[in-house]
Amino acid sequence: MTNRFFRLLASFHVLLITAVSAIAQDGETSAAQDAAQANNPLANITAFNIQNYYIDEFTGIPGESGNQFVLRYAQPVSIGNTNWLIRASLPYNSFPFGPGGSTVDGVGDFDIFAAYQFETGNPATSFAIGPQVVVPTGESGVTADQWQLGLANVYFNANSPKFQYGYLAIYRAGVGDTNGNTRVSTGALQPFYFYQLGDGWYTGGAPIWTYNFKNDNYNVPVGLRLGKVTKRGNRVFNFFVEPQYSVAHSGVGNPKWQVYFALNMQFLK
Repeated sequence: MTNRFFRLLASFHVLLITAVSAIAQDGETSAAQDAAQANNPLANITAFNIQNYYIDEFTGIPGESGNQFVLRYAQPVSIGNTNWLIRASLPYNSFPFGPGGSTVDGVGDFDIFAAYQFETGNPATSFAIGPQVVVPTGESGVTADQWQLGLANVYFNANSPKFQYGYLAIYRAGVGDTNGNTRVSTGALQPFYFYQLGDGWYTGGAPIWTYNFKNDNYNVPVGLRLGKVTKRGNRVFNFFVEPQYSVAHSGVGNPKWQVYFALNMQFLK
């Protein structure tokens, strides 16, 4: 890992402390329930997330770095007697995957899924499954450049005020015209693990493990997060920094070292 990565990581920790202090000023300390639910992707709460992955090193591409900035919105919806969560994501990518090794900047593929939330009989446990659609809005040569359909399954357990865990599992495949590209067939598993340290501070991680069924490429990163949850009025702010390192990978272009940092906001009713 380069010195640039260490300097960037130190800067992000300073940013974390500064941002949390600004948000918490004159605000309330987050309750234990708010802290436990702040990382629940199925929380029955409208949410808006500003996320970023800074990639310091790719597998098979020495000396190159990249970045992915993501805007994400989640909205619970009731249809009849059923409860759904609609989640939409739009990235902006800056990757060294262009012609001749050039950097390509631009909007990535628009991703949306609708998760049907099952009644678990326990408000601290969430389980959902539903369809996913990927719209090819991204720059050609950086994305798969094709429509994709898939299925997403999410589980989150917040029974303990100290330790919360769960996962997001996704499979998606290309449909229709592939524009000369290989048809997509990929799976992803994102485990969640969070331990509450007290006063809104927590640690844990949420790395994304990926597998490409077309060429057997895969990437298995692990992460360690430092985060802070604070509540102000009906808004819950969750700011965190999570360095991630790939402990197993195959193929070119997977993130090897990266820093995942974000400000996630929930708007309580």
